[in-house]
Amino acid sequence: MTISRRTPPISECTRLLGAAIQRGRVLQIVLVAALLFGLSGAARAQRTVALLDDQWMFRRADVAQGADRALDDASWERVSLPHTWNATDGEHGGAYYRGAAWYRRVIQRPAVPAGRREYIEFDGATMAADVWVNGRLAGRHEGGYARFRLDVTQWLRPGRNVLAVRVDNGALPQVAPLGGDFTVYGGLIRPVRLIETDSTHIELLDHGGPGVQVETPLVTPTAARLDVRVQLRNDGALPAWRTLRMTLRDAAGRVVGRRSQSVRMVGATAAEAALELPTPHLWQGVADPYLYRLSVELLQRDAVIDAAELPLGLRRIEVDPDRGLLLNGKPYALHGVNYFHAGRPGRGVAVGDAEIDEDLRILMELGVTGLRLVHYQHPPRLYERADELGLLLWTEIPLNAAMQETQAFRDNVFQQLRELIRQNRHHASVAIWGLGNEVYRSDKPIETLLADLQRLAKQEDPARLTSYAHCCAPDDHPMALQADLAAYNRYWGWYDGKLTDIGPWLDALHAKLPDKPIGLSEFGAGGSVLDQEDPPRRPVPAGRWHPEQYQALFHEAYARQLAVRPFVWGYFAWLGFDHASAGRNEGDTPGFNDKGLVTYDRRYRKDAYYLWQAWWQDRPVLHLANRRATPRTAGRTEVKAYSNSSRVTLEVDGRVIGVVPVVDRVATWPAVVLGPGHARLRVVDDRGHEDAIEWDVKPGPAPAPTDARGVAASNVPPSP
Repeated sequence: MTISRRTPPISECTRLLGAAIQRGRVLQIVLVAALLFGLSGAARAQRTVALLDDQWMFRRADVAQGADRALDDASWERVSLPHTWNATDGEHGGAYYRGAAWYRRVIQRPAVPAGRREYIEFDGATMAADVWVNGRLAGRHEGGYARFRLDVTQWLRPGRNVLAVRVDNGALPQVAPLGGDFTVYGGLIRPVRLIETDSTHIELLDHGGPGVQVETPLVTPTAARLDVRVQLRNDGALPAWRTLRMTLRDAAGRVVGRRSQSVRMVGATAAEAALELPTPHLWQGVADPYLYRLSVELLQRDAVIDAAELPLGLRRIEVDPDRGLLLNGKPYALHGVNYFHAGRPGRGVAVGDAEIDEDLRILMELGVTGLRLVHYQHPPRLYERADELGLLLWTEIPLNAAMQETQAFRDNVFQQLRELIRQNRHHASVAIWGLGNEVYRSDKPIETLLADLQRLAKQEDPARLTSYAHCCAPDDHPMALQADLAAYNRYWGWYDGKLTDIGPWLDALHAKLPDKPIGLSEFGAGGSVLDQEDPPRRPVPAGRWHPEQYQALFHEAYARQLAVRPFVWGYFAWLGFDHASAGRNEGDTPGFNDKGLVTYDRRYRKDAYYLWQAWWQDRPVLHLANRRATPRTAGRTEVKAYSNSSRVTLEVDGRVIGVVPVVDRVATWPAVVLGPGHARLRVVDDRGHEDAIEWDVKPGPAPAPTDARGVAASNVPPSP
């Protein structure tokens, strides 16, 4: 158990006071009492946070007496957090364990000091969690991906305390998501903490949020205004006067704004203040993600007894039906990928900050300016790093595939939307609240639910825009138009239609809905680095043969059509990284969606990754495609490179083949003759950047395509 910001002990002060009283030393009594009751309030009043990441006992079963304090759990498995019980069976296709499991942990601690409050904080428990402290039920939370806290003060005792958590990832009819193309990993998949505060403190029970809300009704290059609202709580029996201090610091730590006010605290209290900032430094996305820091401090006399600090980027976001997304009044190219989670083989979603940071590094190298976070709330680290990197985020609730027409289900999706907004609305990176994805029905109940979610989102955060990822009803169906922004999941050229359909469809829809901003929330094709066929035939989506080359052709076609349609407010390729989906049995491995631009283990960046990098990156990009398509057959073949230069030269075994222009980020040499043996290909662009690959070239007729395991492409249909 690691602890941040420990409070100094007061046991020595107490001992000295007792000794002074026994000896009748009046002056010493006064001095020590002043230290104990005056200064010690400041000494022990700071909020403390203890990370409960280790020493958990786990059993994957619904144990009848799992909450009992006296239960002997010595035979259970010892685990550390984050943890999932589906790390193995959730990644191999077919059925995996969905049900209840138990976690138990001992917390050794002294008695809760008078005037202090204790909270347990969970960053994610999938999908529902019942929490007991010393055999007493402290609370239940339904929804696996949002932070929640429970006040456990009354159940903690001196010495040994038992924290028991029953987590259930079974099909709970009242808890979203009810469906979806992803494995629902069960477990305590994110950190758990013990928080101690003063009895007067910044609210911790506001749907897992920080207790501080910031609105920026005015943001221009010449002036900005911040309206700050702080929720406070006094858990003591008597009213208390405290000082609330708000301080805004720039990126260098200099104070650029401050307000203080006296607050009378009785139960739940709210305080508001405005901060004005002349000539603000605006947050400009990936070009300049400038952040201020807002600290909110609660003081008793001159001592800080509780505090919260938030990053703050000052920016204004609008969307125009013709010009697309505007950041601080100027068109901003919003493009990126759909991002599920930082899952890793053998670990599932039980990963930490290091994996999130690695994924964001790969995606920043790709050149994304935004991400769609699917299909649920993501870990806090993701939003924090997006602020710092300048990424714009579309983040959504898990209303996915299916819904229940019950009040319990409605209450749950409303709760998850409130949690999403209150926990993340202070992030400059968060641009769009997602109301849901691909609900496979188009009747009045789903229309009504989406309309109600839209109203709630605007109630919670009037400033931000909303969207819904629509797929399966007519494009202008009311369910597609409830949110501020329209967005569509389209896979022409993969599941149906042709690769060239996406552009004309966008034009027709824009003409039909001229006042509605239109975005592309999903598009993509399967691609395996094990499946190589050059040139490729169109694969069967549900089949096992998904050649990397066809995925690249798919994205080439979409990229050139999207580039000439600036009215598209944003587009997001499906998918950044391959991800586990237990219900799938396709591609090179059962249990995975292989539409990622990068493999699940993060070892390989597919050719389509470099195609988009050539479109999105400002720095020079040059990549020879088909490097894994070896051995090859002697004869004529096409050589292809992706580049953001204007001209590229190809050499084969040191011999110049030709210089060609780069068209739509692709340089092509259509009829390069290769003889049997070993061929070294080298390309050089007009800026002097180069790339090289080596192919083995075999004589004779072309063999039937097989993957790296020798599996034949038996389900490849004739070319259309």
